[in-house]
Amino acid sequence: MIGSLRGRMLDRSLSGEVLVETGGVGYRVTAGPATVARLGDLDSEVFVWTYHHIREDSQVLYGFATKVERETFEALLGAHGVGPALALAILTVHPPDALARVVAGDDIAGLCLVPGVGKKTAARLLIELKSRLDDVPTAAATSAEDGPDGGEGGSGGSVLADVRDGLTGLGYGPEEVAQATRDLEGTDAGAMLKEALKKLAGSR
Repeated sequence: MIGSLRGRMLDRSLSGEVLVETGGVGYRVTAGPATVARLGDLDSEVFVWTYHHIREDSQVLYGFATKVERETFEALLGAHGVGPALALAILTVHPPDALARVVAGDDIAGLCLVPGVGKKTAARLLIELKSRLDDVPTAAATSAEDGPDGGEGGSGGSVLADVRDGLTGLGYGPEEVAQATRDLEGTDAGAMLKEALKKLAGSR
């Protein structure tokens, strides 16, 4: 099982994949847009926590900027009906600490901001995740373990660009992304992404 990678980033797609070369081997790692943006620039040395998902017909490495993100991903996978794609989508909309607040507050509407999650699914997940997230430490408590530089990545462009990339990674098309980010302002990518998702939900 591959738990982490350190090496040179040969390629990246802000829609969800990086190529990390270590020991002369290039590893394709699937990650959320925010993680891709935080890892750093092309040709720079990067460190990424990984979850090695093995099936009979495929193997996929999922990457995370921090250890707590990976642990939250693993907790999500333990919930009924949650596969890697949905777990990654949930973390894209709600990073670990935000997800903990959503679960603690029984925020069904907040969880429904994740594409593919309806009210019934959200209600069930809130019940299941209450116990599963208890074993996941907060990001602040694990900042010293989050790899080089406390888990903070390199430059990832403007905040608005990160929001657009996040929406693209969630499967929204160019027109929807343009509509959702029109007149969007702020410096917190997570809050702006949620606001954009609310606009998209209201337009449907």
